[in-house]
Amino acid sequence: MRLVKPFSRLSMGLWFVPAVCVLAGVALSFGTIAIDKAFDYDLVPEWVSGGPDAAMEILGTVAASMVSLAALVLTITMVVVQLAMGQFSPRIVQRILQDKPSQLAIGVFVGTFAHAMLTLREVQTDGGGTVPGLAVVLAFVLVLISIMVLVWYVNHIGRKLRVSALIELVGTDTRKLLDTLYPEVIVQHRFDRPTICAPHSGVITKIDYSELVQIAARSQCVLKLERSVGEFVPAGAPLFEVQGLTERIDAEAAVRCLDFELERTLDQDMAYGLRMLVDIAERSLSDSPFLDPTTAVQALDRLHDCLRQLVSRAFPDGVHRDDQGTVRLVTRVMTWENYVHLAFDEIRLAGAGSPQIARRMRAALEDLLTIAPADRKAPLQQQLHLLHSALQEKHAQAIDQEHSSRADPRGIG
Repeated sequence: MRLVKPFSRLSMGLWFVPAVCVLAGVALSFGTIAIDKAFDYDLVPEWVSGGPDAAMEILGTVAASMVSLAALVLTITMVVVQLAMGQFSPRIVQRILQDKPSQLAIGVFVGTFAHAMLTLREVQTDGGGTVPGLAVVLAFVLVLISIMVLVWYVNHIGRKLRVSALIELVGTDTRKLLDTLYPEVIVQHRFDRPTICAPHSGVITKIDYSELVQIAARSQCVLKLERSVGEFVPAGAPLFEVQGLTERIDAEAAVRCLDFELERTLDQDMAYGLRMLVDIAERSLSDSPFLDPTTAVQALDRLHDCLRQLVSRAFPDGVHRDDQGTVRLVTRVMTWENYVHLAFDEIRLAGAGSPQIARRMRAALEDLLTIAPADRKAPLQQQLHLLHSALQEKHAQAIDQEHSSRADPRGIG
């Protein structure tokens, strides 16, 4: 136990994986050179490996480029650490430095560098010249691998910078520690009705409705989906309530019809698109309604456009039937009122003090009222009333209230 603990600490350091890769590069170099010597440097034809001068030039270039790539990866890693410290938490730095893909990328580059440098000294230009052909060919292969690793690393680090990825990083480690420290479950939760639970946590990004209908039809039951697209589901939480012949339902197949990701996507979640526009507007108003109201107005332009297209369209009721017309799947759906609150509530609360935002929002609401069906006008009228109340609260002068209450599709000018 005393030996395992120091080794565990060493393996979590930023340098451990690169050091192992350097040793692997050294071993590969010595191994391939030994094989070349055993075959008297005739194992690989010269037209493949190149002559002595060409081999020296190639190996020198490989070594120099690998140093540059390793420095680049270290620089990117440090930038990621600084961004994480500033935007998320200083306490997450240690976990980022333990990121194995980043260590592996550095390791591949420095390992290739070590291999190229040791191979370079075996190239002889005197006399007829000798070239360790197998070692040179392996250097070519390592260069190709390094290029693929570089592309993979850039993609990885871009995904790693997402808020959801960093939260998941800490959450997963905490969950593992929880299972280790508190392994015994003393109370097993029981549901009143037959229920299919989530095997793991995640955000539902896609639902295969047609396949769920077929699964329910084959089992002669009705599935009621307790979660909606874009909702986070904890592990063990109820996903489906099963009504009917519950013993025939294929629970694993039903769960496979749901895609779980780290964060919401725009695959089937239209509300997430509106959510992002609202977030952009709120961020521009984070410190004051006068910080960047033009950005908020631009977000309102897009929200207005989306709601204008949506207001006259039919909304699904969330009930899915099989070919015989029997109800097999019931899901949650967004309503028109939900979309209106999503689009306007938070922007109104954050930016009603800005005449530009208030005028643009009123213009959007009044335009939507001109084309909204009678049963969809109430949420829009409610928003106008709330906007008027907010203006009275924010502006003490009647002239300011009057000016901010005028509808203007451009905000102000």
